[in-house]
Amino acid sequence: MEAVAYSNFRQNLKQYMKQVNEDADALIVTAKDAEDTVVVLSKREYDSLQESLRILSNSYLMEKIRRGDTQFRKKQFQTHDLLEVKEDD
Repeated sequence: MEAVAYSNFRQNLKQYMKQVNEDADALIVTAKDAEDTVVVLSKREYDSLQESLRILSNSYLMEKIRRGDTQFRKKQFQTHDLLEVKEDD
């Protein structure tokens, strides 16, 4: 994760915003006062983190994931061909 000083970030805001979106990596923006340091990340990455937190905090869903993972490791699963869906013209 790259770090940049606030003044440099401000002067090159457009470039850093583009970089954060293209690299899918967060950027640390440092300030003189460490309490004012922030992390900048793309909306896509933010949304992904939020969804991960929602899933991890849902005990019912996590249990289903763990059960499926156990079944997969024990090869207790079935495979199916994908269905082709024809779109109406």
